[in-house]
Amino acid sequence: MSTLAIVLSLILLIVLAYRGITVLLLAPLMASLAVLLSGEAGLLLPIYTGTFMNALGGYLIKFFPLFILGALFGQLMADSGAAHAIARWIIRRLGTHHVVLTVVLACAILTYGGVSLFVVAFAVFPIGAALFRETGTPKRLIPGAIALGSFTFTMTALPGTPAIQNAIPIPFFQTTSFAAPGLGIVAGCLMLGLGTWWLQSRASKAMRKGEDYGHHPNEKIDIAEVPEIGTVAAFAPLVMVILLNGLLTYWILPSLDFSQLPEERFGSLNPSSMLGLWAIIIALLISCAWLIVTRWRHWEDLKETINKGCFGSMLPVFNTASEVGYGAVIASLAGFVVIRDAVLSLAPGNPLISEAVSMNVLAAITGSSSGGMSIALSVLGDDYLRMANAVGLDPELLHRVATIAAGGMDTLPHSGAVITLLAICGLTHRQAYPNIAMVTIVVPMITLVAVITLGTLFGSF
Repeated sequence: MSTLAIVLSLILLIVLAYRGITVLLLAPLMASLAVLLSGEAGLLLPIYTGTFMNALGGYLIKFFPLFILGALFGQLMADSGAAHAIARWIIRRLGTHHVVLTVVLACAILTYGGVSLFVVAFAVFPIGAALFRETGTPKRLIPGAIALGSFTFTMTALPGTPAIQNAIPIPFFQTTSFAAPGLGIVAGCLMLGLGTWWLQSRASKAMRKGEDYGHHPNEKIDIAEVPEIGTVAAFAPLVMVILLNGLLTYWILPSLDFSQLPEERFGSLNPSSMLGLWAIIIALLISCAWLIVTRWRHWEDLKETINKGCFGSMLPVFNTASEVGYGAVIASLAGFVVIRDAVLSLAPGNPLISEAVSMNVLAAITGSSSGGMSIALSVLGDDYLRMANAVGLDPELLHRVATIAAGGMDTLPHSGAVITLLAICGLTHRQAYPNIAMVTIVVPMITLVAVITLGTLFGSF
């Protein structure tokens, strides 16, 4: 009965979230439903306060700084004109001969540098739409190009990316954001190559049949007026994020003395599980300060930019934290033992396969790569690390497989990121979703199989 209760609560969570009800309310309600149907009604309030809220609070303690600094950095990049300047620079370099690749690379550079994928979509779409219209390329391919550059390899594969998805595994596996760099680069190249090939082939085929940009009478391509900024000044903050992250991860922070951290007044912190997070936090903080100071005389309303960026982080972080609380409650129920054992027994000698399946399933359920990964690692992370140590598997490989797997089934039609992207582009699921699914689900899944195969044969590199 407990297992059936868990399954029912998951189904209702998906259906109601798809209908637009906020996860902030759904997560505790569906967790309570699972508890009630499991026959533990008398423990409902203790489970809510002691399990759900503790897990929610623990997630905020670890990752709230990354959410707020990431959102702030993205807003500063957008309002300073840097995001638009970078997109225009790429378009000038590649011209109109490779419009799909142009949009993909514009999004990739911005997201790899730490700009929020939603900020990137707003910044790049008007420019990409004008370019697609000029070349007669079907508009229905624009969401796929933006999604490929924003939702895939720069979010989950490339080493050092400051995306929250790349930071979540750090405290669980005691790794860094540069985990398994060789495999990450291979995975990134595969996603970029296969995804671009698919979109370009669809564009060529459609144009040969006479399809053009299409008739969109309600569309208003409004390229917003933004402050002028030089190319070097626009790229500088992105480069700073990556370089500072690397310096702090490999040289500066490891050289400091953290011998006092295990003391109780510091919460008995384990330094090796926090250095990677600290590196990203410091890199984003310095880059934000750099943008504010160097563009001091050019801000139209700096206070509004800072407030908008910070407030923009609230809903994503609390949504994800609520999903983590839900996962913690589910993991505490007797029926979860059956589900956990089934997942862990998928490939007893290779925890990578079990990890990949659990990440994909939970990312699909939540419609969120960060939410699915957080739930999976909070309830199964210790098991995967134990299994990896038992077979001599490098935790860095667990890290990279977890991030790539979480970025596979997270873009099903009910995904908030997909719905927002289609709204920005003014298109429907029927018009654009098939190509989004190909580049954000099928291509990452092919890449995931390749990474697991390489990691199993050659280990982490």
